[in-house]
Amino acid sequence: MVKQSDISWEAEEYILRDHNTWWYIGLFAVGIALSVLAVFLSWWTFLVLVILSVVAILVSTFRPPRKIKYTLNKDGLVEGNNLHKYEDFKAFGILKEGSHFSAVLIPKKRFSLSVKVYFPEGSGEAIVDNLGARLPMEEVKLDFLDKIVNFLRI
Repeated sequence: MVKQSDISWEAEEYILRDHNTWWYIGLFAVGIALSVLAVFLSWWTFLVLVILSVVAILVSTFRPPRKIKYTLNKDGLVEGNNLHKYEDFKAFGILKEGSHFSAVLIPKKRFSLSVKVYFPEGSGEAIVDNLGARLPMEEVKLDFLDKIVNFLRI
């Protein structure tokens, strides 16, 4: 195997999506409708869940994404202070969402979460070459939950 050098870059932890006035009106309308339903049916736990969900979505939309430093080294992907070892993943793939690129590390364990990291387009070739030297590349697609998140612009 050819010796690969470490590659480092910084990227935002998630894509910041635009939310117009109608998006917020829709969020509040759905929240109020679900709250009225919960009160009408006396589902108090569901009411608390709806309120907490709306608050959590609002907080996440106003919080700007953090810049995270990523490094690909001989051991794995270092994300901030966390190391994701290559041996925990069976493959990787590249996703393009609009003008944003991300590498998705696919876990070996069935119920483990994949790791998705964004990268600048200019670093893409070096990142793909480095990952490809250690993991096979597979085609990846947005899963159902990612499609819902994108549709709702969360």
